[in-house]
Amino acid sequence: MIQFFKTKFVDPLLEFIHDSRAIGITLLVCTGLSLLISNIPGIGLAYHHFWNFHFNGIEEEHFHITGLSLPNAPILVINDFLMAFFFFLAGMEIKREMAEGELSSIQKSLLPLIAAIGGIIIPAVLFTQFNKQTEFIPGWAIPTATDIAFTLGIASLLGNRVPATLKIFITALAIIDDLGAIIVIALFYGGKIQIGYVLLCAFFILLLYLLNRNKAKFGVFHWILGFLLWYCMFNSGLHATIAGVIFAMMIPVKQLRNMELKFHTPVYFLILPVFALANTAISFSGIKISDLNSSLSWGIIAGLCIGKPLGIVGASYLLVKRGFAVLPTGVDWNKMIGAGLLAGIGFTMSIFISSLAFNSIYVEDIAKISVLIASAIAIMSGYLWLRYKK
Repeated sequence: MIQFFKTKFVDPLLEFIHDSRAIGITLLVCTGLSLLISNIPGIGLAYHHFWNFHFNGIEEEHFHITGLSLPNAPILVINDFLMAFFFFLAGMEIKREMAEGELSSIQKSLLPLIAAIGGIIIPAVLFTQFNKQTEFIPGWAIPTATDIAFTLGIASLLGNRVPATLKIFITALAIIDDLGAIIVIALFYGGKIQIGYVLLCAFFILLLYLLNRNKAKFGVFHWILGFLLWYCMFNSGLHATIAGVIFAMMIPVKQLRNMELKFHTPVYFLILPVFALANTAISFSGIKISDLNSSLSWGIIAGLCIGKPLGIVGASYLLVKRGFAVLPTGVDWNKMIGAGLLAGIGFTMSIFISSLAFNSIYVEDIAKISVLIASAIAIMSGYLWLRYKK
């Protein structure tokens, strides 16, 4: 019986998890399921209330219990606490690449670095042009993000049409993109700064730094300090997930690979699917087609689908033509355009920023729908370009 269960269920599941396309497929399924449930009469409203239920019955972000100030709804627990683990994993990837990977030297990192900067600036400028002097301007950072899991998942579907060197370039670019998003969230999407908690954050960071410098074995005490850092960050006015990145920077380099492997599956196959279920609980009943014909929607779609490839390819072209960098081996400009198109898949980070940018649930839902539309366009255009363009 045990062998039958292992052969029929466990082994296929493990094989699926280790497939490079699995993350994208899982997130697509969860998004589709969430949108479906959200729009079933009677059930959809209960589904939305489930994610947004406030533990103390008061619509505030903080729930106070035994002197502790904690997230006050399931969606806040996901976005403020569980997503800290996603940022922790992203932080480890950034540190490892800076220590020994594609970002470990100026020569290696220059092309993806400048391309990523172009892919952040141009979408933000495009969005701003659509939305200047409107209430939607706080969403300027929504189209600046690239979803690394989706982008690489679609690239994997194309087999040898996408050279390994291009995948490495996309990975490095997306990692820098994540770093840019982390900085943006820290600087622009927090709350009122609480100096006392900021000082406590600095104290816990110092303790973690000293432990790392003295080569203390990474263990339970580090995790306790990590939780205390998250708690103080959550109450400081800075976004709580930034604690995950800072904590990742305190992991010894030699332990990064092993730690990444431990967190890869739970983050990508538990936390991100739950994030997708909670953050795409969008009802279309109160949304008209005309609502999507707004400067907010067009700013997001133009930013991701036009701004991303324009910024990435344009910045790369200028750098290469001036002799400061060369294209990756086996990669021509057609493939770079395809990579730029795929980088318009915003999804996880764009949806996350949408949830931070606006106070209105209605406006937030319009932004999230626009991100889904833009990501779908980016998937199709990037896939078709790389599939058929020689």
